Amino acid sequence: MTEKNERRLPVGLQSFTEIRRKKYLYVDKTDIIWNLANKNKKYNYLSRPRRFGKSVLVDTLQAYFEGRRELFEGLKIMQLEKDWVNRPVVRLDMSLGGADEQALRSYLDMAFRDYEKAWDVETVSGYSLANRFHNIIVSAYKKTGEQVAILIDEYDSPLQHSWHTPDHEACTSVYREVFAVLKADDQYERFVFLTGITKFTQISLFSVLNNISNISFEAPYAAVCGITKSEIKEYFRPEIASMAEQNGWTEDDTVQHLKDYYDGYHFSHNNMVDVFNPFSLINALADGELRNYWAASGATSLLPKFVDDMEIRLNDFDHSALPSTIIETSDVTGGGAELFLYQSGYLTIKGYDEGVYFLGIPNQEVRQSLNSIVLPALAMRRNGDIQSAQAMLTVHLRNGNLPEAKKLLKALIADVPYSNKKLASMDMEERYRLIMSTIFNAIGFRVEVEHMLSTGRIDIVVETPRIIYVMELKLSNNGGISAAEQQICENRYIEPFKADGRKVIALAVELDAMGKGLVDWKVCQSNLKSFCSIGVNK
Repeated sequence: MTEKNERRLPVGLQSFTEIRRKKYLYVDKTDIIWNLANKNKKYNYLSRPRRFGKSVLVDTLQAYFEGRRELFEGLKIMQLEKDWVNRPVVRLDMSLGGADEQALRSYLDMAFRDYEKAWDVETVSGYSLANRFHNIIVSAYKKTGEQVAILIDEYDSPLQHSWHTPDHEACTSVYREVFAVLKADDQYERFVFLTGITKFTQISLFSVLNNISNISFEAPYAAVCGITKSEIKEYFRPEIASMAEQNGWTEDDTVQHLKDYYDGYHFSHNNMVDVFNPFSLINALADGELRNYWAASGATSLLPKFVDDMEIRLNDFDHSALPSTIIETSDVTGGGAELFLYQSGYLTIKGYDEGVYFLGIPNQEVRQSLNSIVLPALAMRRNGDIQSAQAMLTVHLRNGNLPEAKKLLKALIADVPYSNKKLASMDMEERYRLIMSTIFNAIGFRVEVEHMLSTGRIDIVVETPRIIYVMELKLSNNGGISAAEQQICENRYIEPFKADGRKVIALAVELDAMGKGLVDWKVCQSNLKSFCSIGVNK
């Protein structure tokens, strides 16, 4: 195998053709793709979150249907395909369709003009987009003698971006007008494939194509997009070794860190293989560090359109459930927040029991992204007003600079429980736990609220790369620091963490009973040794 610096990772690339021609690393899915193209139904729909490789899949299908055998040399498909046929392909990338009717019609007009020119289709003034689409399909079939493959990537993009605007119904009408052609032209079509994130059923793609096969939950296609742990070990050994060396980890530690940050997706209850987000994983391997690529990709921009009161409901979403009839078949516009969060990758399948899917947040990257979104609303501050404080809090907690960390935490939660009316239904200590855990999650640390032990329940555990913080919270009118310190000691809260290897710091935290924020905290290290003979790593 070549060394890492001689290898080319396909960072940000969505073209199978470019990946193969320029010899970028390619995780071979072509056996699954061949079965999709040849063993499945004619009409197929695949839903996957953003940045999950759907466009690379579409590009691979296009190259296959065009019979471009040279791009597939050495791949698994060569053992399956014997007859490489050059078929006509119509490919539409609806992410270019804008967010209103005019932009959508403009994109389709441009795309159809290109195909009309390619297949010498006679254009007639005044023809509708639907008539032009029909003429393209029929002309391509007649000129080549081969049925047409139609690939529609990110079909739902204009519908998502126009949702909750006056343009949404107009965009929906364009879809009904144009894509009704697909069923009428069945005899000319070899294969029709749609990708998307969310499902809008009230358009012709689903209401007219009532025989479309939703393969999103089918076991054979659970890993058709994304990268599995076994594929990481097979294809990315040099990058793992380099990342381990760069960060002072073992290779096993590196794989585990990557898994914690970017893995955890499941797409079929009949095949619960763990799937990594490929965009984030490949970027992390290229950079040699763990970063939040999900937020940087813009994946969170549509949340406010589909989810209300995220700041209050986030913990409930992390332990939610949906019946199979909703998650597998329902329209995102009527299925509730959980359905949108699942379809767009904020939640994933955690389990299944007789028609009920159990959902949760897939990994640390998504958890951080969600908490970063909800924190300004929860803290009742503008995002720009808290970014500097968050960044400095990250540095000080990572380095164990507790006096400075305390100042910043005080500033972030000052008056929040008292002022935020949405928190009124919670008791005061519960409000503080929510706000503080959201802050720690938003700055990228692993957080567990109400960590259960046989001796009791720790309020908050915060894990940084070098330090584990064990926090017990007490209100001023409920004993404050003294009561928190005693509870940490008597229940031996740091015992489970002593074998971890990281430094452990127990913090007794006092909070104002009237909601005015953090009063003070005390590091329990010295007292623990003398009072209850429990030490911490130095």
